[in-house]
Amino acid sequence: MLELIDVHAGYGRTEVIHGVSLTVPDDSVVAVMGHNGAGKTTLLRTAVGLIGAKSGRLEFNGEPITKLSPSRRVRRGIAYVPQGQQSFPQLTTAENLQVVADGRKRGKALIDESLDLFPALRELLPRKAGLLSGGQRQQLAIARALITEPTLLILDEPTEGIQPSVVAEIERTIIDLTRRGGLSVLLVEQHIGFALQAAQRYYILQSGRVTSSGAGGAGAESTVRSAMAI
Repeated sequence: MLELIDVHAGYGRTEVIHGVSLTVPDDSVVAVMGHNGAGKTTLLRTAVGLIGAKSGRLEFNGEPITKLSPSRRVRRGIAYVPQGQQSFPQLTTAENLQVVADGRKRGKALIDESLDLFPALRELLPRKAGLLSGGQRQQLAIARALITEPTLLILDEPTEGIQPSVVAEIERTIIDLTRRGGLSVLLVEQHIGFALQAAQRYYILQSGRVTSSGAGGAGAESTVRSAMAI
């Protein structure tokens, strides 16, 4: 699926990611964890092409994507949900979904499928996205990304500032999607319990370097907390 090999990246002359290598296998969830400023968001932005790699290689389904633009990576099957529950606030929930579905052969069906995953959004279709709660906007953001029919979904802090009941729903949705097959998830998450419950593998990032990695699952929490000195 996705492979980063000795990737260095940053902003201008400032290097933030120093030789990171990680793999996201098919039909799996991989979590990247670390403290604020560790370089997690920079890593995701590099994976989706919003930041160019200074060196190293990125491969997707065995093909090089290091030089591809973000739009071409999206066409290859990568979807990105950035931090902050982003949406078009002046558009309704329905219009936010329709904007992504327009021009797709299965547009209406894809909207219905995304609403099946987040049924709470159905009664919010007429409401402007700017009036939704943080949890509702996050569900909308993920639903919009899924309309693009990705094979890799990249999520940056999907549970930040969200009530526990919605966190649990997002977690269930992520796990269910990957169990169906055809979708992998690369997840940056501060909520260690959520990340490890969803992920088959984790990486810990500190100062732009991978300092630890291992198998996910609830049993790894004490190891992760120790590695992060929490």
